[in-house]
Amino acid sequence: MKTTLINIGFGNAVVAERVIVVITPASASGKRLREEAKENNLLIDATHGRKTRAIIVMDSNHVILSAMQPETIANRLMNLESE
Repeated sequence: MKTTLINIGFGNAVVAERVIVVITPASASGKRLREEAKENNLLIDATHGRKTRAIIVMDSNHVILSAMQPETIANRLMNLESE
């Protein structure tokens, strides 16, 4: 099985096959997911101090904060599927 990494900004990468969803942090579900992940020590901040623009939910229940636009991350995931 091939593992494909996708860049989520500032030298950080995630395994593309393990991404469940990419959402905006302003959504109600985004805020709730972020708080629950923080309480359960499953929150990973990959923004390097910049504004959170996307929340990535992984199949391991980890929630990753990214400074990249959700559309950019989604496009990268879509491009992998078309290859």
